[in-house]
Amino acid sequence: MRNLLIHILFIAATLGAGIFAGTQWQPGAWYEGLQQPFFTPPDSWFPIVWSVLYVLIGWVGARMALYGGPAVLWILQIALNLSWTPVFFGAHEMVIGLSVIAALWVVILAFILRAWSQDKLSSLLFVPYLAWISIATALNASLVLLN
Repeated sequence: MRNLLIHILFIAATLGAGIFAGTQWQPGAWYEGLQQPFFTPPDSWFPIVWSVLYVLIGWVGARMALYGGPAVLWILQIALNLSWTPVFFGAHEMVIGLSVIAALWVVILAFILRAWSQDKLSSLLFVPYLAWISIATALNASLVLLN
């Protein structure tokens, strides 16, 4: 029962923080006015993908709390993740946003590699996250170049 509660708390906190960031700093007219690269995903994908990813991130966070692992990397990735939205969409700082998301990509990869030896499930649960952040990093870089 304790493990279930910890998983629920981590998932709820992570999902809640992601929803807060996503609703507090929305793309808006500024973003819509930018020249978009050809591979920009449809707007409808973002809340779906991020909801699934935040559940996975929360689940992995609970596993770090319960079973150990590279918890510092987990904390660093969530801090970088949640800081990107106000930097990019709030402050309209695309170059700083690119540095934040590039650092996030490195931390996620480091987490996957570091966790693999003791918690393969957590590593595997972060693979879709790394894939999406790879797309997001390319999108951010393209927006810098195009605008």
